[in-house]
Amino acid sequence: MKRKILVIDDEAPIRNTIRLQLEGTDYDIVEAEDGQKAIEVLNNENILEVVAIICDVRMPKVNGVEAVAYFRENYAGIPVVVLTGYPDVQLAVDFMKVGAVDYLVKPVEKEKLVEAVRKAARQHSMFSGAQPKL
Repeated sequence: MKRKILVIDDEAPIRNTIRLQLEGTDYDIVEAEDGQKAIEVLNNENILEVVAIICDVRMPKVNGVEAVAYFRENYAGIPVVVLTGYPDVQLAVDFMKVGAVDYLVKPVEKEKLVEAVRKAARQHSMFSGAQPKL
């Protein structure tokens, strides 16, 4: 079973950059341009394959705060990494309190992103009973 990362960002170039940064890892990338589309994707994907979510904060329709709240309530076993272009200490603390695995600021270095995704995948594996493949 190929493990998937759901990348949610309203900017296609950012989603493409994340895809390129995660190339060569063991993850397939599934994309969504906003929180509403991400919810649709999760409801239609094989949920067992999604091991982490990378989520922007400022997006149209359903923003990152609303999306993460939905994910925590409905898909609590899938770890979330928040990726934003607008660093805010209080927002970071709030996301960490609701269970975000990491809070990264754009542009993010490849090594930091890969490590955050691996950390999220390990956390997912701990809760699902699956062994992480790094």
